[in-house]
Amino acid sequence: MTKPATQYIARQAILDATKQVFAYELLYRDSHNNAFPIGVSDEQATGRVFFNSLILVGKEKLVANHCAFVNLSDTTLLQEIPKLLKPDNLVLEIVERSQNIEQLLTIVKTLRKQHYKFALDDYDCDPRWEPLLPHMSYVKLELEQPILKTTLLVKKLKRLYPKMKIVVERIETYEEFEYLKKAGVDYFQGYFFAKPEMLTHGNVEPSKLVVLDLLKSTAQTNLCFKDIEKKIAKDLSLTARILKLVNARSGLDKLEMKSISQAVVYLGEEALRQFVRVLALSELGVDKPSELTKYGLMRAKFMELFLEPGGEEMAEQGYLIGLMSVLGAVLDMDLTTIISEFSLDSTLSGALLNYKGLLGGALKVAIAIEKNDWQEAESVLAVVRPATPVSNLHHLATESRTYADEVFAVVSKNS
Repeated sequence: MTKPATQYIARQAILDATKQVFAYELLYRDSHNNAFPIGVSDEQATGRVFFNSLILVGKEKLVANHCAFVNLSDTTLLQEIPKLLKPDNLVLEIVERSQNIEQLLTIVKTLRKQHYKFALDDYDCDPRWEPLLPHMSYVKLELEQPILKTTLLVKKLKRLYPKMKIVVERIETYEEFEYLKKAGVDYFQGYFFAKPEMLTHGNVEPSKLVVLDLLKSTAQTNLCFKDIEKKIAKDLSLTARILKLVNARSGLDKLEMKSISQAVVYLGEEALRQFVRVLALSELGVDKPSELTKYGLMRAKFMELFLEPGGEEMAEQGYLIGLMSVLGAVLDMDLTTIISEFSLDSTLSGALLNYKGLLGGALKVAIAIEKNDWQEAESVLAVVRPATPVSNLHHLATESRTYADEVFAVVSKNS
């Protein structure tokens, strides 16, 4: 069984004049080596930070409920991908390598009306940034020597843009901090306070084939939600991300999701298109899908087929519970955490945690069959659905195994 890929992200504190943490800048990493990886484009880094961390793990957890500064490539900005996250406690950093300033300006103006805040990273006084400056809530400067050069620039920006907050990076000594504070700098970042802190989390990545398939589907003028739901349902990691995205977008309402189709419809066309764009952008995919994913697919399909007589909604819930039941092992999280993270309703959480109700019974039967414990499967069946012949279980087990094998084989071949 392949282990889930470990995802790396660094965060560096941004402090105020009293040395209290105001925010964290989130930085993409691809290993324990605490440096930006060579050969990774801004677009790839942005996509991976968004997908593997901000959406799956959650912004609040990564920055301990402080403000999050996230670097964005101009491509992602032009696609308006930031709409995947709520604007609260979020600052979108425009990197110094950005092009298409005129187009960027249009997007910035649109997103500012929706309460997003922007920072211009590594401002170098180049005239090309002048159209953007009035729309920036923050400007980040790298400390230059002699320090007087930086303080003069700080005073000039403060004079021209009184509401703008100035962040100075690469502060390495107490003397530099004190000098800049007196010059009117608002926020401070650098090794003097803290080196970027490495965070890691377990992750399972979507297969390239499913991503490409979804990209084709979302390129259509009119989306077929049922088609998209079926494609997402075949991939454990996509299911996790879709549910997390709904959770993030619903905010304090914390909508309780009962099925993948409910999540897809809640997101709507625009959010789904953005979701898939980020997915494709970050070039997610693994060489071989985990065997655990195959078990998840098999269990999900078995539960869907077993619960079909109860109607489409019940069958969909069964599929979701089947996938969720292996997600804990895939992401190294306990089930109670998963239930909380994905806002599952009491019926689904009861089935997952305590095998309650018909859903819980179906899960118990599925697990017993995986263990080849047919005696247990039959005894549970006698309680939850006594009218069903035992021979049906053999048929459903074969059908679900065939389904999982087919999906797994196609994904393995095309990954």
